[in-house]
Amino acid sequence: MLLYITLFMECVLDPFDNPFSPGAGISPPELAGRAEIIRTAETSYMRVLRRKAPRPLMLLGLRGTGKTVLLNKCREMGVTNGLPVSLIESPEAVSLASLLFPEMRKILTKLSISEKAKLLAEQGLGALRSFAAAFDITVGGVGVKIAEQPGMADSGDIQADLPELFELIGRAAAADGTAWVLLVDEIQYLSAEDLSGLIVALHKSAQAKLPIVFVGAGLPQTARLAGDAKSYAERMFVFFDVGPLHADDAAAAIRVPLKQEGADIEGTALDFMIDLSKGYPFFLQEWGAHLWDTAQISPFTIDDAQYAYNSALSQLDHGFFKVRVDRLSASETRFVEAMAALGDGPYSMNDIAKRLGKAVQALSTTRQKIIQKGMIYSVQYGSLDFTVPLFSEYIRRTKTTT
Repeated sequence: MLLYITLFMECVLDPFDNPFSPGAGISPPELAGRAEIIRTAETSYMRVLRRKAPRPLMLLGLRGTGKTVLLNKCREMGVTNGLPVSLIESPEAVSLASLLFPEMRKILTKLSISEKAKLLAEQGLGALRSFAAAFDITVGGVGVKIAEQPGMADSGDIQADLPELFELIGRAAAADGTAWVLLVDEIQYLSAEDLSGLIVALHKSAQAKLPIVFVGAGLPQTARLAGDAKSYAERMFVFFDVGPLHADDAAAAIRVPLKQEGADIEGTALDFMIDLSKGYPFFLQEWGAHLWDTAQISPFTIDDAQYAYNSALSQLDHGFFKVRVDRLSASETRFVEAMAALGDGPYSMNDIAKRLGKAVQALSTTRQKIIQKGMIYSVQYGSLDFTVPLFSEYIRRTKTTT
């Protein structure tokens, strides 16, 4: 009888019902621990629709903490509220002018359909063509001709021209009774000049109470970069640290999706997952997916969690971690291996140099190249850390050079 009851309470798993879908920017089934950020974004939308200036938001965090997921959530909220939304990602060595041009053209073209916003939007499109010519922007390999509106957004100075375009877009949006939502990912890759131009444009838009909502996301150094670009940036943005989840939120990220599928996990197994993942959202999602696929029945036990851990770790080592190491040269690989050999960060440049047997000055070029590749960042002067959680552990597991 006892055996019958035990078997009845167990849940046989179907791989097609796996609730976890780990991936870049893919929203988890339970977006735990981010309620304050989502609530603040929602408040920004409501304020701008009531013609009150919202403060721009900036999300800061390491890789795999869910910044892009939150930007996608902000996009979804904007669409739900009927607002035109632009979501762009700043890759390395691409100008902000080139990134924003197609989005601004799309927004102004849409606004030009409205009778209330038509004249302002058409003026904006004319200025946008001048902007494209000034910054040598091409569309489909063809340069954009100068419009018949000389003197508008055509100086070639991003700090002068971008605010003019933002003003025209904001005024057109206000005339139409709507607002423009601008979401920018990987902000740390913007040049200092482009970041300055973006900050000035947002600052002037806010001063004029124009209906423009901004949410940006970047690695932890983005706050310092913004402050270096414009001293008032620290007062202008609302900064959110998007870090590892607290224990209760990490537990919810695993347990809630399981229960929605009629499954569950034992407390010891859940504690084990939270402890080893250190609460990082992407690792929890990866581990949860492997736990479902490798275990045969629910509730999951500590043995199930340990087996799935090895499977998930192998997946991360051959994907999430490896693709980043493959971008490094031999000297850059030696540099990050020297960091990892010192334990967990942050790491002093003096200690790294001593480990490599070189002077700090001799490593400056290598250090800067690795920073530009988004692998490490400057925590403070003379101190570095990895942008990828648990990366030092991966390096120590797989070290191939000396």
